[in-house]
Parts: sequence; structure tokens; C-alpha cells
Amino acid sequence: MTVASKNLQILLARRPDGVLRESDFALAEAAVPVPGPGQFLVRNRYFSLDAGFRKWMNEGADDAYLSAMPLAAPVQSIVLGEVVTSQHPDFPAGRTVLVRAAWEQYSLLDGSDFAQCLDHDGSFPLHEFVAALGPTGMTAYFGLIDVGRPRAGDTVLVSAAGGAVGSVVGQIARRLGGRTVGITSSEEKCRWLKEALGYDEAINHRAPEGLAAQMARALPDGFDVYFDNVGGTMLDQALQHMKQGARVVLCGAIADYDHNDREAGVFHMWQFIVKRASAAGFMFSDYIDRYPEAVERLSAWLRDDGLKSVVDVRKGIEQTPKAFCDMLEGRSRGKCIVEL
Repeated sequence: MTVASKNLQILLARRPDGVLRESDFALAEAAVPVPGPGQFLVRNRYFSLDAGFRKWMNEGADDAYLSAMPLAAPVQSIVLGEVVTSQHPDFPAGRTVLVRAAWEQYSLLDGSDFAQCLDHDGSFPLHEFVAALGPTGMTAYFGLIDVGRPRAGDTVLVSAAGGAVGSVVGQIARRLGGRTVGITSSEEKCRWLKEALGYDEAINHRAPEGLAAQMARALPDGFDVYFDNVGGTMLDQALQHMKQGARVVLCGAIADYDHNDREAGVFHMWQFIVKRASAAGFMFSDYIDRYPEAVERLSAWLRDDGLKSVVDVRKGIEQTPKAFCDMLEGRSRGKCIVEL
């Protein structure tokens, strides 16, 4: 395969101060690396824009999963691409791979981090492997089914319901016989959630009526499962509406990503005791050994129109900072990705 002479990259130019801005990033040019023993070079085709990576842009955001992204280095991301040259037996040239790499045209990897070879038979567009059949679908599937453990007839509440994961979670919950209530950021998105994705009810958390009143109306008997992508005060409000034995799926905390010095407190913990409820966090990469199971089931739902994959594709590496900021601000629907 032909390799370009230069490698365009999007760097983290400075630590975000509050709300992320396009000016926090910089476009740079570097030489294309050459693989050594045990390494392989990937030509990146699609960037998966995932809100959680915003957290690791903050200074001191080190945890057991990822360390804080270094300044003046390409921004970390989940990436779909093709191996162009390789000295690694498990990742030969020509294979399509899903990897944790960076916002750049070419990435040099050794397979020690998250890396998977994919079999793409053309049944679905390639970009689905970063959408419904990739990190988004895996997060929604395992988070809801394994952590949320929904039963037919359960009421499932989903925050950021119009986003990448939320748009899939609601559809899976409906498919499994649940009543779904989605929280989103506008009346237009509320209509879209119900008309396009089949949500039974939708809440606009920015409406003058207020979130508490809308939750009380939409959840007269409470919820069985809350799939939380937001955290913060929204999570705290939701805890007041748990049914006996409710399960809270802690998937994201987008309300806190802009704060480097603190995370919002949760005050209604007593509800977990009196409602015999539970809450658990997870990462989609926890389930890597079970990806074939999820891909098979999600693929079947896509084929029979039981699942709609909503994708917002931005083209060109230069569009990545704007696309990521738009996604965080709710200016996209479903999964936002960048096509190189």
C-alpha cells in the first residue's frame, strides 16, 4: 500500500479552561513513522468522537484507564483504519483494525493497547464499526444488558438520549420490551427521539418547567433502569425516582468534564438503601472477549430495521476540533465521527 509523505495531526495545544474550544487544538505536520520489530503502521480512516475523552484532556486526569493526554501531542481517540506496513504477526498489512490511537492520519502501534482486527464483509458501511457495531454499540449493549439487566415491562430512563450511546440504548430497551424515557436538550430533539427512535416519552432538561417537574410527570411510578451519560445534578435528580431494586448504569459524566478541580456531588444516596438499588460503572473494553456476541445481535437488529444507526459524518481531519466541540455541546445527533 502507498504511504503518504506527511502525517497531519491534531494536537492538544493547551489545557481546556472550562468549556472546550476549537482553539485548544492545533493542526500540525509530522513525518510518517516507520514500523520496527513488533510494530505496525495504520492509515486512519475514521475517528470515533467519544465524549469521555474530554475528561483526559484535563491536567492531572490520571486514572486506572488512561493518563492525562500530554500537551503538544496528537489527541487520543478510538480509530478505525487499515494496516499499511507491519512487523507484527497479529496485525498484517491489509487488515482493517479498530485501535486506540490518535487524531492523525497515520499511527504507529504495537498492539499492547486496545487493538482489534475486524472482518468487514461489506454488509454495512465501514463506519458502522465505530458506530452501532463499534464502541458506541458495545457501550450501549453491554451497559444496558449486563449492568442494567432490563426486564420486559421495565421503565428505562436515558440521559443524553439523542447522543451516540443514548440513541442506541433507547432502541435496545424498546426492543427488549421496556418503556423508554429519554432526556435531551431541546423540544426539537424530544420530537425526534419519539418519532425517529421510538422513545415513549422525552424530557427537555432546558425547558422552563424544570427537570424535577418533568421527571415527576414522565416517571409517575419511577424507573427500573437509569442509563446515565451525564452525571452531576441530573443524576442526583434521577435518584429520587428509583423503584425498588432499581439499577443505575454509570456510563458517562459529561456534566463534569469541563471541571478540572471537582466533580459534582450526589446527595440522595439514602435512596439506594431504602430502594435496595444499585449503581455500577463500566467500560466497553471490559467486554472485548464478548464483542462477537454483541456484533451478531446488533447486526441482526440493523438488518431487520429494529435498530437505526444515527451517524453524523464530518469529512477531513481539519474538521475534527469543531466536530468534537459540536458533539459535546449537543449540536450533533447520534454518533459523530470524522472521515479522513
